[in-house]
Amino acid sequence: MLVRLAEERATGVLLRDYGTLYLVEGQVVHAESPAAPGLDVLLTAEGRLARSDWDEAVERAGAQREVARFLVDQGRLGGGELEICHLGALFDAAFFALAPGSGPTRFRYGVAHWLGSVHPVPALTVEREARRRRALLDSVWPYPAVDTAPVVPRTPAPGQPVTRRQRTLLELADGVRTPAGLAWALGRPAFNTLIEVRRLAAAGLVETPVEAVVPTAPELPAWVSDFHGDPDIALLRRLRDALEASL
Repeated sequence: MLVRLAEERATGVLLRDYGTLYLVEGQVVHAESPAAPGLDVLLTAEGRLARSDWDEAVERAGAQREVARFLVDQGRLGGGELEICHLGALFDAAFFALAPGSGPTRFRYGVAHWLGSVHPVPALTVEREARRRRALLDSVWPYPAVDTAPVVPRTPAPGQPVTRRQRTLLELADGVRTPAGLAWALGRPAFNTLIEVRRLAAAGLVETPVEAVVPTAPELPAWVSDFHGDPDIALLRRLRDALEASL
């Protein structure tokens, strides 16, 4: 469907169980997934942007679908900095949205995201990058069950090296958090966290599940799929609150 939508230069939103892709004239302008920290988390977790500045931008420019432009025009972020961070968040969320077996695919024409366009990406480029990332994960440690299971740390062997980045993940691995949960806790891209967790599993520093773990898609309120042509700030707030409550 994504290829067909690109060919017809469609504008709207592609919905799947684990993510959504927003298209403008057949190009992907934004992506979201409950498995991947959003642009707001990535920007605020590293101190690039104050949370209050993000909330103000959504409040003042969300209805006009110009949140990105507001942040740049008000001097809260540089245009290049926003573009780079947004592309990272887009490819991160698209990886999960385009996962094989990610449920039925639906498309709603004419729906636009309140962030506005930052840097459109050809749909085929997004799909190709998702395939590349999936192959990269399997080249590190070919056990996809690691991606959705709680991360259970193991005691390093005597003299086994552990990098600072790995140590940070292991300190948060409590046998309950999944790789996605670790990504949200750290404010890091989810795919980067998957790579690190697979490396830890390959090194024997975390458990590799014996059986595949089948994640359950989060149940969203009925109003989430009730898109309208014009954005509604109250709807945006309810969507944000619902996503935060599911974490």
